[in-house]
Amino acid sequence: MSDAIQGTIRSQSVVKVTPDREIATQQRLPYFVGLSAQSAGTRGLSMYLIAVPPGGHAEPHSHRGYETGIYVLEGTVETRYGPGLRESVITEAGDFLFIPPGRAASAVQPERDGARASDRRAHARRRSGAGCAVRSLGR
Repeated sequence: MSDAIQGTIRSQSVVKVTPDREIATQQRLPYFVGLSAQSAGTRGLSMYLIAVPPGGHAEPHSHRGYETGIYVLEGTVETRYGPGLRESVITEAGDFLFIPPGRAASAVQPERDGARASDRRAHARRRSGAGCAVRSLGR
């Protein structure tokens, strides 16, 4: 996956990461790990590529203890949030979206073409990685 994945990363360096496979997540969307503690030795940051299939949606969830920034690369995504997921915002290619820690959210792809977005997470107190604590809220 990365030039630095061989053994333990002892000191920070410039690291190129090329995702080689998608990972299964509690949100049930294809994620591709870019930057994490495991892939690049990050200490407070993770970055993923998210693919939302046509008509797809993420399971409702909350990111405990960290902020999330999303940049929509292509397509349209409706993010439902707040109590009962009754509020929503539409983002399109070129839009940024900020989700504060603990905010319940779910992404929905309302079109037939799908969407792709970059997800960046800032972890204030723990190392970032593919195993981030995400609390599922169910349906």
